[in-house]
Formats: sequence, C-alpha cells, structure tokens
Amino acid sequence: MKITIEIEESRFQTFLEFIKTLDYVSVEELSPSIPQWQINETEIRLKQIQEGKMKTRSWEEAQDELFEG
Repeated sequence: MKITIEIEESRFQTFLEFIKTLDYVSVEELSPSIPQWQINETEIRLKQIQEGKMKTRSWEEAQDELFEG
C-alpha cells in the first residue's frame, strides 16, 4: 500500500529517520526529473538568446500580454 502524507518541514528529517527503522516500511525518495527533450529545448533556446536570434522579455511584459483584456 502507498500513501501520501504531509509533514511540517522542520520535523521531516526526524520522521523520515524514524520510519526507516521500521522493518515493514520501505522509503523511496523521489527527485523530480526533467525530461531529456525539455533539457534539449532549453539548451537550444539559450543558445539562440546568446546568439541574438531570440529575444527575451520580463515576466511583467509576458504577464501583461497573457492577461490583457
């Protein structure tokens, strides 16, 4: 059985150490993974920006465009 629990960040490490001592509990720590296609696309866009082939804009400018009207 798998469950999801919420724990105060300040108590997380202590709780994790405790449940790892229980022989009937296994802990799988997951780290977010970034898909390779997204890494590749980011590298392409950064290169285009550095070469002056793509322009950037501030979040405020993007936000105005997205939410105008």
